[in-house]
Amino acid sequence: MVLWQYILRRLILAVGTLLVISLMAFIIIQLPPGDFLSTQITTLRMRGAQVDQDMIKALEKEYGLDKPLPMQYLWWMWQMMHGKFGVSLEWKRPVLDLIMERLPLTILVSGASLLFVYLLAIPIGVYSAVKQYSVGDYMATVFGFIGMATPNFLLALILMWFMFSTFGVSVGGLFSQEYLTQPMSWGKFVDLLKHLPVPIIVVGMAGTAGLIRVMRGGMLDELRRQYVTTARAKGVAEKKLLTKYPMRVALNPIVSTVGWQLPAIVSGETITSIVLGLPTTGPLLYRSLQSQDMYMAGSIIMFLSALTVIGTLLSDILLAVLDPRIRFEGK
Repeated sequence: MVLWQYILRRLILAVGTLLVISLMAFIIIQLPPGDFLSTQITTLRMRGAQVDQDMIKALEKEYGLDKPLPMQYLWWMWQMMHGKFGVSLEWKRPVLDLIMERLPLTILVSGASLLFVYLLAIPIGVYSAVKQYSVGDYMATVFGFIGMATPNFLLALILMWFMFSTFGVSVGGLFSQEYLTQPMSWGKFVDLLKHLPVPIIVVGMAGTAGLIRVMRGGMLDELRRQYVTTARAKGVAEKKLLTKYPMRVALNPIVSTVGWQLPAIVSGETITSIVLGLPTTGPLLYRSLQSQDMYMAGSIIMFLSALTVIGTLLSDILLAVLDPRIRFEGK
């Protein structure tokens, strides 16, 4: 089977996977007792407002909750197929508009964090394997274990406290106070770059620490193989030997992680975004789940699911290109 046929087959499977995920996401969002309307009615009654049955029916019709759950799901899916994701029950605005307001900064933080993870993890993992049991290897090991054991939000709190207590600088958010309501300009862009390193380090730390261990283990496994010993005996330069053979094979597990690294970074920065005050989709998802805003929460979950499917497809294609032994024939 040629590459384009393999990709086409995977795309068809991806569409089916997303349909199943959409149904599961819609059901899971509906599982907690009550719904958005129940929360709204409780809030109104706590404020002393009188809520009768006519008002409840009017609210149900306004929020589209007067239809059976299967009809609500089908309507939501029909809207998504036409590029619409419904109207947020809480914000009273189109879901797509709310997501698009935060999506550019989410992609920026997540993409930069992903780049940070791979650019840092791969060289350190290779060095740690080549210089096994050296001081650098032990330092990388300690760094890896600390990075994997420290929650991102705790690291964010530590960095915020250290920067403020030491330098008197607040590292929360992505913009300074004077730029929050200003349109994008060169000054605001420069201010964004100044605030970006802390979120990148915090969000990417756990992924970097984990991939260092993966890369080190893969390299050590390849360096012990007979073909490496034979190549060295034939006088192949060490740098050429490492990059052409062991490192290329050891990258397979790293490349295969793209499928879960993309959504993991986007969804994993939710608590970190709340702590640092980042205007990304993470806090939006958290708030929508709290209020049971099903269209908002479901749309963001579908976005994360699409990232997983796309990342998995990219991983499979990259693995096939990277390692010729991987074949495309379906079994």
